[in-house]
Amino acid sequence: MPLFWKPYKSDVTQFIEQLKAQRPTLEAEQRAGRALLWDKEQDRSAQAGFDQARVAQKPYVYQTDSK
Repeated sequence: MPLFWKPYKSDVTQFIEQLKAQRPTLEAEQRAGRALLWDKEQDRSAQAGFDQARVAQKPYVYQTDSK
């Protein structure tokens, strides 16, 4: 291995590192955005009701009920 060898960094890795250096608050902004849409408290009693109300799906949903 030559003395001037440097480990490889892809263009994407370099871009992300540069972006984080320019905007140090980027990760905190991403977490705040995630909290708006995804990190919600779950209503366990409502979820239990949904589970009880679930109807089993037929093995072949497109087959008609012929009697």
